[in-house]
Amino acid sequence: MTDYVKAWQCIGCGRIEAPQPCIGVCQDRKVQFVYADEHQEALARAERAERQSEALKNLARKLAFTRPRAGEWEQSFRALQKEARLAMAALSDAADPPSAAIGEQAQG
Repeated sequence: MTDYVKAWQCIGCGRIEAPQPCIGVCQDRKVQFVYADEHQEALARAERAERQSEALKNLARKLAFTRPRAGEWEQSFRALQKEARLAMAALSDAADPPSAAIGEQAQG
């Protein structure tokens, strides 16, 4: 994780200043900053996207390599559907899973 620097920001012009002890070789350079809360939010979104990607990759792997027994393709398909709905509900930002997933969970 990155260390955070405490600084002062002007509420008028936005100037940012973080006084440090001068050793006599100072030069001003243009730099870019982001607010710590925006950085934390971006990290959280990236972590959530990585979890979603991993879940979808696992589901795609099962779909690609699953071979149902003769005459049982529909049962395999429904099991994969159920797993996909549960994964979508778990990854959803909403507190409640989609109503279709609730109905599927009650049935099976």
